[in-house]
Amino acid sequence: MSILIGSETRLVVQGITGREGEFHSLAMQAYGTKIVAGMTPGKGGQMALEGTVPIFNTVEDAVRETGANTACIFVPAPGAPDAVLEAVAAGIRTVFCITEGIPALDMIPVVEEVRLAGATLIGPNCPGATSPGRAKVGIIPGSIHREGNVGVVSRSGTLTYEAVQAMTDAGIGQSTCVGIGGDPVIGTQFLDILKLFAADPETAALVLIGEIGGSAEEEAAAWAAEHLRDVPKVAFIAGRSAPEGKRMGHAGAIVSGGKGTAASKVTALEAAGFRVAGSPTELPALLRAAGYRG
Repeated sequence: MSILIGSETRLVVQGITGREGEFHSLAMQAYGTKIVAGMTPGKGGQMALEGTVPIFNTVEDAVRETGANTACIFVPAPGAPDAVLEAVAAGIRTVFCITEGIPALDMIPVVEEVRLAGATLIGPNCPGATSPGRAKVGIIPGSIHREGNVGVVSRSGTLTYEAVQAMTDAGIGQSTCVGIGGDPVIGTQFLDILKLFAADPETAALVLIGEIGGSAEEEAAAWAAEHLRDVPKVAFIAGRSAPEGKRMGHAGAIVSGGKGTAASKVTALEAAGFRVAGSPTELPALLRAAGYRG
C-alpha cells in the first residue's frame, strides 16, 4: 500500500503535447506509471508518447474512455487553475499541479472548489509524488528511490531529491515521497499528508522537509505530537539564515513579523518528538537514532 498513487493509478496528463509535458510523461511511463490518456484541446484523436497514449480534447472524454482516476497538469500558468477545475469536474479525485508561477489569488478559489468536491490537489509548483516500484507522477527522478517503508513529505523539490538520495545510499527505502509545493496557496499541507501516512500500514517512519514561511510545519508538529508519538520521525528546515522580510526561493518562503522562522519551526518539531537535522544528508543517521530499524 502507498498513499495518493500506486499500481492502481490510471493517469491522464493535461498538457501532454507540450515540451515539459511530453518529456516528463515519457519518464513517468518508463518508470511504470500507467498513463492511460493525454489531454490537449484540439488534438483529440491523435496519439502521444510514441503512439502509445491516446489524446483527448477534454478530461471528461479521457475519464469516460479510459477510466483515468488521477491527473497531472503541465499546463502553462494562465490556464492551470482552469485545468485543475476541469479535472475535478470530470471526476478525478487526485490532481497533481506541477505548474509554477500561478498567482496566489488565482489559486484561492480553486483550492476551495477542490475541497468542496472532496478531491485532493497536490501543488501547484510541486514536483509530484513517487511510490517506489509502483508509480511516479510529476518530475521527481525515479532513479533516486528505493522501495521501503519511510514516508517523505517536503515543500521543496530539490531538497526532496537530496534527502531521498541520501536515504537510498544508506540503504533506507521509501513508501511514498510527496512534494506538496512551495507556493503560499497550495491544495495539500503537511498535516494532510501526515494523516495519510499515519493510516498507511506500510509506512513505519517519517521524514518532513520544511522551510521558512507560514505555520504549516508547526501545525503538523502539533498533530504528530499527539498521534505519532511512537513513530520514528525526523525533519529538516531550510532557510535558517534567511533575513526577515526577504523571500527566499519559493513564493511561500518568507519570514514576516517574526513569524514563520526556522527557529520556531525547529522548536515545534523537536517538542513533538522529531529529530531535526542540520542538513538533509544527516537524515538517515537521525532516522536510525530515532529507532528506525527498516
